[in-house]
Amino acid sequence: MIGDMIYELLRELFPLCRSITGNGTRETLKRLSRIVPLLAIHEVPSGTKIFDWIVPREWNIKDGYIEDLSGNRIISFMENNLHYS
Repeated sequence: MIGDMIYELLRELFPLCRSITGNGTRETLKRLSRIVPLLAIHEVPSGTKIFDWIVPREWNIKDGYIEDLSGNRIISFMENNLHYS
């Protein structure tokens, strides 16, 4: 039963594009907070210095692809964010 729950969660989270910043990370944490209600989520603005590191600028991918010489898309982020051919 727990395996089924984990599998369903992973199916739900897989399509979200997560990086260290961005909307995909926010959405992932939001969905995880339904399972872990005491999960504390804090946002830190870009440019904030934390020890020897500076929080990078946020980015959100809209599309990305690779075309062959004929213009056919052979890899498409919109089709699969971990696309392979």
